Amino acid sequence: MKILISIIIACIVCLQSFGQKTQVIIEVQPYLQDAEPNSITIMWQTNQGEGSVVEWGVSPKLGKKTKGKSFDINFTKTRIHEVSLEGLKRFTNYYYRVRTGKTKSDIFQFKTPPFSKDQEDFSILAMSDMPFDSREPKKFHEIVNQGILPYLNGELSDNLAMVLIPGDLVQDGVVFHQWEDHFFDPAQELFAKVPVYPVPGNHERNSDYYFKYFSLPKNGSPEYAEHWWYKDYGDTRIIGLDSNNGYRDLSSQIKWLEALLEKTDKDNDIDFVFAQLHHPHKSELWIPGETKFSSKIVKMLEEFTEKSGKPSIHFFGHTHGYSRGQSKNHKHLMVNVASAGGAIDNWGEFEGRDYDEFSVSEDEYGFVVVEVDRKNPNFTLKRVSRGNTLQLRDNEVSDSITVYRNNILPKKPNSNYPKGEEVDFKGFVLKADAFYSKTAKAFHGASQWQIATTDNFEKPVFDSWKQFENWYYKVDRQKDDNLTDEKVHRLKADTYYFWRVRYRDQYLNWSPWSETANFKTSKE
Repeated sequence: MKILISIIIACIVCLQSFGQKTQVIIEVQPYLQDAEPNSITIMWQTNQGEGSVVEWGVSPKLGKKTKGKSFDINFTKTRIHEVSLEGLKRFTNYYYRVRTGKTKSDIFQFKTPPFSKDQEDFSILAMSDMPFDSREPKKFHEIVNQGILPYLNGELSDNLAMVLIPGDLVQDGVVFHQWEDHFFDPAQELFAKVPVYPVPGNHERNSDYYFKYFSLPKNGSPEYAEHWWYKDYGDTRIIGLDSNNGYRDLSSQIKWLEALLEKTDKDNDIDFVFAQLHHPHKSELWIPGETKFSSKIVKMLEEFTEKSGKPSIHFFGHTHGYSRGQSKNHKHLMVNVASAGGAIDNWGEFEGRDYDEFSVSEDEYGFVVVEVDRKNPNFTLKRVSRGNTLQLRDNEVSDSITVYRNNILPKKPNSNYPKGEEVDFKGFVLKADAFYSKTAKAFHGASQWQIATTDNFEKPVFDSWKQFENWYYKVDRQKDDNLTDEKVHRLKADTYYFWRVRYRDQYLNWSPWSETANFKTSKE
């Protein structure tokens, strides 16, 4: 009898184990990819099962069904599922759930993009560098669920067009479990409702997992599909680039970008260009992270903006902290959108530098929201800070800047002093009049002063560019500078010089240069 009971128990255990093995489990909840006004791609991961079905409709009742494909990702029964919904209406809310076998997800909601002609306002979220940190293991979960979701305050699909991530999604891209545990799980509520568009960072290690998990636009160079691409939303063109070793030096990426920017220049439906790449052009918190490739990309974007008149941004990461700067002569922003989870690069921990371009740098966690206004084309970029281990912040907007597509220039300043006078060659102060602009709420954002020995200023002997704020090492180094005068230190004695000044508003509009004035330095 005891033997019979043991056999029965063993059979029950075997049947339970078999049942468990055959049950389909959704391991990675559905997430959105490659949204167009009339289509969208939905992906998810299961422990097994071939079936890939999305049930969808314009109400929670759903009513329609679309089948897709599934494929292996790690040489086990684990499957990635990919379904593309076609024939959708632009700028319309849809409901959906995914199904593999008898296993179904919850019902989620998304909104298709508008056409540019629809003139609809929208917002974009940018964040980066969320590798698992054992000292702050729940940080990315906190950024998303206590930061992003409460900040957007409402139905995500109505408030947010897309999520941009310029690299370092996981600590080690070739370790399979990190994708589910450290990236997708913490952000499942966000990614199920808003399309996510990453570019690879160095931590992805060019892993096959990265390229299997994401279905990005296939409009880059065919031989390097999904390493670089572009996506339009309304009047904004988003460009994804690969700044990693092995790809940053490929001429095909540069040639592709050149052709795309030329095309974008002529496209009247595009007002703004936002590019994302992982490595910085300049990094105030961590100089060793900079790359020449990124500097080349920035120069290309600056030249594009100068030629087309269309403002641009490049988002980056790699350095674990926020920075925001702007080009001296162009409406181009350079914005580090880290850290969304990776250990902070604290002030003084690495070699840094106070660059003229950057107005704000913070060794804090957080994310960036860009609000695009279509009526009078402009965008407002906001940094939402979550603080750091020493000072917590609960979604504080720590930085903000607005940039307009069209120009309303500040008034040309007057060069007040010196004007023909003799000055002390050891040092003196240039003086100009007060800032003025017809633009509502415009204020004095920056000044540039030049001194030269010729009135064409081809080779200035003094060139100073100061902005109204310069937050570096937790201190505003421009505090109490009204930007209407500038100290000049030692020049050559007994020499004639020319000088001029121009003013910029906080929207990045430069005034014309002042009338050229002259002076002579004293003898020794």
